[in-house]
Amino acid sequence: MSIYKNVAYGLKLKGIRSKKLISHSVEANLKRVGLWEEVKDRLKSPATSLSIGQQQRLCLARGLAVKPTIILADEPTSALDPISTKIIENLFKELKQHYTIILVTHVLRQAMRLADHIVFMYYGEIIEQGHPSVILTNPETEILKKYLVEGN
Repeated sequence: MSIYKNVAYGLKLKGIRSKKLISHSVEANLKRVGLWEEVKDRLKSPATSLSIGQQQRLCLARGLAVKPTIILADEPTSALDPISTKIIENLFKELKQHYTIILVTHVLRQAMRLADHIVFMYYGEIIEQGHPSVILTNPETEILKKYLVEGN
């Protein structure tokens, strides 16, 4: 699937058929994730021709195109190099001003940088939750204390 069709996909699923509206949304959302200048001359190229970091931003653009109220991101930087990780994190910092974001990560430093609220889960059970600076520096449960020492 092409870069263009990737972003347009959700819009078409929602029944939007106007080429003008779709093209505008593709451009606007690629700009929003900082990808437009990198891909504007190759929108017909396969999405797989992009780097992994660019593919992550493309996924965000595709999601944003359908105007969600919540963004769910499951380990969005797990396969990325440090530079691409920083780009994605900066995007989330901007996006969290406009959206509720649920971010799953095992990287506690990333959670500290991005989260307003952390929920620590262990085997599917909520163990502890609260502000990052509180629960990650002064955990109440032994499970979280152990994870912070041994699992990080």
